[in-house]
Amino acid sequence: MALGKYSRVDNNNNNNNNNRKSSGYCSSVTVVIFVGLCLVGIWMLTSSSTVSVGDEPALEKKTQLEDKVAPVTSDNNDSSNTSQFEENPGDLPEDATKGDTNVSLAENDGKGNLNTQENQDNTEDSKLEESKKDDEQSASDNAEKSGDNGDNLGGEGDSKENSDDKKSGSEESKDEPDSDENDKKSEESNEKSESDGNDDKSDSDDGEKKQDESSSETNGDQTDGQIEKVDQNDNNVLDKSSYEVFPSGAQSELLNETTTQTGSFSTQATESTAEKESQLSSKKYIWKVCNSTAGPDYIPCLDNLEAIRHLHSTKHYEHRERHCPEEPPTCLVPLPEGYKRPIEWPKSREKIWYYNVPHTKLAQIKGHQNWVKVTGEYLTFPGGGTQFKHGALHYIDFIEESVPDVAWGKRTRVILDVGCGVASFGGFPFDRNVVAMSFAPKDEHEAQVQFALERGIPAVSAVMGTKRLPYPGRVFDVVHCARCRVPWHIEGGKLLLELNRVLRPGGFFVWSATPIYQSIPEDVEIWEAVVELTKSMCWELVNKTSKDAVNGVAVAAFRKPTSNECYEQRTKLEPPLCPESDDPNAAWNVPLQACMHKAPVDSAERGSHWPEQWPARLEKSPYWLSSSQVGVYGKAAPEDFTADNEHWKRVVTKSYINGMGISWSSVRNVMDMNAVYGGFAAALKDMDLWVMNVVPIDSPDTLPIIFERGLFGMYHDWCESFSTYPRSYDLLHADHLFSKVKKRCNLVAVVAEVDRILRPGGKLIVRDNVDIINELENMLKSMQWEVRMTYSKDKEGLLCVQKSMWRPKEVEAIKYAIA
Repeated sequence: MALGKYSRVDNNNNNNNNNRKSSGYCSSVTVVIFVGLCLVGIWMLTSSSTVSVGDEPALEKKTQLEDKVAPVTSDNNDSSNTSQFEENPGDLPEDATKGDTNVSLAENDGKGNLNTQENQDNTEDSKLEESKKDDEQSASDNAEKSGDNGDNLGGEGDSKENSDDKKSGSEESKDEPDSDENDKKSEESNEKSESDGNDDKSDSDDGEKKQDESSSETNGDQTDGQIEKVDQNDNNVLDKSSYEVFPSGAQSELLNETTTQTGSFSTQATESTAEKESQLSSKKYIWKVCNSTAGPDYIPCLDNLEAIRHLHSTKHYEHRERHCPEEPPTCLVPLPEGYKRPIEWPKSREKIWYYNVPHTKLAQIKGHQNWVKVTGEYLTFPGGGTQFKHGALHYIDFIEESVPDVAWGKRTRVILDVGCGVASFGGFPFDRNVVAMSFAPKDEHEAQVQFALERGIPAVSAVMGTKRLPYPGRVFDVVHCARCRVPWHIEGGKLLLELNRVLRPGGFFVWSATPIYQSIPEDVEIWEAVVELTKSMCWELVNKTSKDAVNGVAVAAFRKPTSNECYEQRTKLEPPLCPESDDPNAAWNVPLQACMHKAPVDSAERGSHWPEQWPARLEKSPYWLSSSQVGVYGKAAPEDFTADNEHWKRVVTKSYINGMGISWSSVRNVMDMNAVYGGFAAALKDMDLWVMNVVPIDSPDTLPIIFERGLFGMYHDWCESFSTYPRSYDLLHADHLFSKVKKRCNLVAVVAEVDRILRPGGKLIVRDNVDIINELENMLKSMQWEVRMTYSKDKEGLLCVQKSMWRPKEVEAIKYAIA
């Protein structure tokens, strides 16, 4: 459908027509009608071809979205709510026919919601009204009308197409009865069009105002089912402020986003190119199933058996640490036989499908301690583990009663759960507005972290061995250890000093283990050693309780100092203070050291003040972000943070929640693969889910900001495997990640890793440049993933896909992972 601008013929130009004779009038009308019929006939012969507007970008043909949602229409009673997609007579060129409405309908045939009965009734009413009006008008009025319609290539006898266009003009000006006023606006619009290069904006003042406002807030807001094409028929208008499909990829201009409209039919060249790319992709990507000893539980960096066999020592749990292969695998991990879509939260906290994690060893060993039991086709978790066999909620309340300053969900928001087992403790603080980062090694306690993730509880496979944990310094409000078998007291307290590094000044270490409440010689010796060590670290023993009457355990709570006075007053400098050159935030593959970092003393330094209480800390820019700092997107750091926060609130609210066709009730485990400030996770705070915020090691180190907000995450190198079991996450989100990763990693291996950690039926949302989007789409299609939506604008693209249950038949043996 050709679009452009025109001005209505001024009525004053036709005043002389009032003096025409009846015979001249009839001749003029006859000529006009004849010419109109000829042009209508020519239009009908050429209606199969369309003309694209030069400055109106066409959406890619590949855009698809199967889940259809009825479009949101603008409120016709609000004259200021003029849709950006609404046509009006000022948008049509002088040589346009009245058949554009039908062309639009033909173009969108079968798309739904395009030509309702109401629209048909309005058209018929319009025709009757026009006919009645024509009968009552005088000959001079008819001549005047003929002059007006002459430029529109039609007269009184125009077909339905003309009536539809009249209706469009009537709808546009229904709140402005003065036709001269409308004509002036059309002329102003035409002048604006010439100066702005035929900018396709609404000609009404209110429409222009809305366009200006939305240009700073939205970018292609559309409903689900309207992503690929939006009908430009004025009878079917979308309120674009309701949904946002694709904000600007250049996030340095977050507050200067623009809007877009759809183009016309795709060309044969586009269709053929897309088909050739599709055929090429199906030949280029040949997938195989990984054959390894771990089978469906394969974790490449933890199951590198060849590297483990060549270790010189295992006494520091080196064999449980990451040993990534030189070339990451490009095969796909098999599914367990009988795999089902996981049970939804919160029911999953109590039970999971047995065949999803078909391991019974832990149930056999720890069944009497209420860790996990086999119950028919389920694995059930009746208690809370060894330390709280009668439930974790009572245990959590017991801690707060013993140490009131913990203040769950207020002062304490983010905790680190060490040696979490099946993470029953981490599954219940959600009820107190607390999130727990739980970790445990992949060891003889078979699949404990996998149980946790299947239950919908945050957890990673990790161990306290020879390297720092992948977290910044001074970020956790509380560190918790319930009977974790970690030798805190040996080798100068190196492992406990690592907890000191990640614990926030003024934060608590909560320990509930047998050395606290048992009197056997070994436990007594460990307790005395830990007390001596913590005293030399200047930790204050806040409370050591007696046994809890319900669970039969006791708790010891230590507090980290907020100043350096104690450090300076020690008579024996053991453990020593770390040198000034030692960065406490450096955490990726950094060896452990038996030293302590000084407490921050500058009031503007991170860690010198406790964060605001939850949830205020989520929205407010951290106090230590200075205006002199430059943020990730080029603005002053506080402004950068605020812009990012508002950006993701808008995207998540207007697009992801309502416009993607995602059933969020089935989404529990979420990962943001390139989290930046954590804005995506913050925007989901009211959802019943948790987000693992990953900051790539080659990106700006913004992870401390994420923790300051009351969220959690970790560092990772996406050229390697993530430390989690297969099928861990329901949804992965990657904002401009793959284009960066491709520069130094094998993109096929990264996509294979995405397939490994995403559950069947899970969604992947990618925002990146169009070239990457096209490449990923072809790759994922070759894996039989369902493409739910693609969208592109100004070389930026959006892709939403759903993982299938498909596995290839060909097998690839992973030699280094076979025992």
